[in-house]
Amino acid sequence: MSWLMPAEWAKHDRTWLAFPAADYAQQEDAYLAWSAVANTASEYEPVTVLVDPNQESIAKKYLSKEITTLIVDLDDSWIRDSGATFVINSQTGKLGAVDWRFNGWGAQSWSNYEKDDLVASFMGKHAAAEILRSDLVNEGGGIHTNGNGILLVTETVQLGLERNPDWTRAEVEAELNSKLGTNKVIWIRRGLTRDYETFGTKGHIDIVACFSDENTILMHDQQDASHPDYSVSHEVFTKLAEETNLRVVKVPAPKILKDSEGFVDYSYINHYILNDAVLLCAFDDTQDKEAKSILTEAYPGREIRLIDARPIFDRGGGIHCITQQQPSIGL
Repeated sequence: MSWLMPAEWAKHDRTWLAFPAADYAQQEDAYLAWSAVANTASEYEPVTVLVDPNQESIAKKYLSKEITTLIVDLDDSWIRDSGATFVINSQTGKLGAVDWRFNGWGAQSWSNYEKDDLVASFMGKHAAAEILRSDLVNEGGGIHTNGNGILLVTETVQLGLERNPDWTRAEVEAELNSKLGTNKVIWIRRGLTRDYETFGTKGHIDIVACFSDENTILMHDQQDASHPDYSVSHEVFTKLAEETNLRVVKVPAPKILKDSEGFVDYSYINHYILNDAVLLCAFDDTQDKEAKSILTEAYPGREIRLIDARPIFDRGGGIHCITQQQPSIGL
C-alpha cells in the first residue's frame, strides 16, 4: 500500500488547531483552553490555527505571535474530526491529506457541518499535500494507529447507521486500510458512556485507548464501580488482552465522577504527542499526578505538560480532539 499514516509520535512538521468558532464556545474559558493548547504546542513545533473571520480579532488577543493563522469559514473547532488526516506516500515520500466525509458526528440535529466538511481539503492545499477524498464518513478521533499496520476503531462510529448505513464491516476495513496503510483493524464494541449523550461523538476511540508505541496500548481504566464506564473499561481490557502481541497499560480515570450534567468522560487517554512533549489533559484531580507518571514512562524523552482540559471536555472533547499532526516528509 502506498499511503501510510505515521504514528503520532513520529516527527511532525507542524500541529494544526482551529480557534473556537461555534456559538457555544464563545466564552472566555474556551478561548483560554484552546489557546493554552496552541501556545504550549508552539514551544515545540510550528503551529497553524484556522480562524473563522468572525473570531479573527479575538484570536489575536489569545494566540502567541509564533503561531501562523489562516482565515477560513468554520462551523466548529474539533479539527481532529473535521480536518485532514495526513499520510505519507511510502513510494514517493509525498504528503497526502485524507479528506473523509464529515457529517457532524452522525448528522446530529444540533451540528452544523457544511463549512467544516471543506476544512480537510483546505488544510491539504495549504500543506501542499495530495488530496485523498474518501466516501467513508469518518473522523480523526475515531481512529488510532501504531504506524505499523494496526488500527483501533469502535463499532458504533464507522459502522454506525448515522454515518455509513450502506457499508459492510469488510468494506469499511478495506477503505481504512487503503487510506491509512494498515492491515489489521481492532474493533472495540463501544466508547465511553457520556459520548453517547446529546453532544457526543457516539464512541470515539481516542478517549478510550491509544497506542504509545508500536506494541503498547494505553487504555482508560474507570475503577469506580458506581460509574457506568466501569463495565466499559472491563470490556475494553478483555478485548485488547486478546491481542496477545500487544502490551496493555491501564491509565486510571480521574476520581471526579460527575459534573452538573451527570457522569463525566474525563480521560487522560485524550492526550496529544508533540515532537518533544506530550500535552496531557488535567482536571485538578488527585489522579493528574499518577497519569503524568504513567505517561512519563510511556513517552521517554518527552516533557509531559499538563493543561486544564475541563473547558474542552465541557464542550464535548479533549486536547487530542482539537489538535491534528502533520507528519514530516523528511522521514
